[in-house]
Amino acid sequence: MPAATITFKQLHYLNALAATGHFRRAAEQVGVTQPSLSAQIALLEERLGIRLVERGSTTAILTPRGRDIVERAQRILADVRALEESALDDPDGLSGTIRLGVSPTLGPYLMPHVVARLHRDHRALRLHVREGSPEDLLRDLAIGKHDAALIQLPTGREDFIVERLFREELLVAMAADDPLNAKRVIEPGDMAGRGLLTLSPQYRMSDQIFSLANAVQAVVMRDYEGTSLDAIRQMAGMGMGFALLPSLYIRSEIREGDDVIVRAIRGRPMYRDVGMVWRKRAGRGTAYQRLAQIVSEVEKAIPPIG
Repeated sequence: MPAATITFKQLHYLNALAATGHFRRAAEQVGVTQPSLSAQIALLEERLGIRLVERGSTTAILTPRGRDIVERAQRILADVRALEESALDDPDGLSGTIRLGVSPTLGPYLMPHVVARLHRDHRALRLHVREGSPEDLLRDLAIGKHDAALIQLPTGREDFIVERLFREELLVAMAADDPLNAKRVIEPGDMAGRGLLTLSPQYRMSDQIFSLANAVQAVVMRDYEGTSLDAIRQMAGMGMGFALLPSLYIRSEIREGDDVIVRAIRGRPMYRDVGMVWRKRAGRGTAYQRLAQIVSEVEKAIPPIG
């Protein structure tokens, strides 16, 4: 009797089990009973001739071989989704569901405007937005958890299509009562010896902060590493140091009379490039390109600083 073939269902169940680490929650996620899910995992193990999961009473821990199989299963599932999505491409491209990963240094200050535009002009599209660190976004994009990602460039990856959207100015924020507050533009020498707040190294802006510190002889405050733009803005407002903030954040969150002011550095303009990326093998290139165009148009329409 020929051995049973591996099914798409089994790979789907295994992926859910890997994501939840729990048989009951995995079964709930895919909409089957726990015994049904367990039976399919057992059949997959039998077909492959290896143990994929260490079983507890309800928990599930992947074996080393199991982790390898899950990675391959995720790529297969992503390819199948791309095949299904290719049938959805139409002249406009914006219909069905798009799962968009967004960096938290971008999402809160840009996506509300994007979502409003899509709700007005593209009601057939369901946009699911999830924030994550750049490293997590690229990993999840590669395995198909996201369809596209909005992220600071460059990505350092060759397996994605990259659509550059806009260049965003970075400005220095300081406490409103800082001795430099009377200056409309600060000199590089004004920052020498002063503290410069930084984000977690997982964000590309962290590299730019260290580069600025080296150029102006500021001191990066490693003990006050921020987990978000809000965090370093608040620390800057308390006089704990300078913060480097992108203009989208400034336009959204800082107003006249706030506890922080923002200034440019004479002769040292700083920017970050923002783009949308998606897998080269994805089937909805038209949709992602159109969405990228809309994001770019929305950013240009946001009122400038001042």
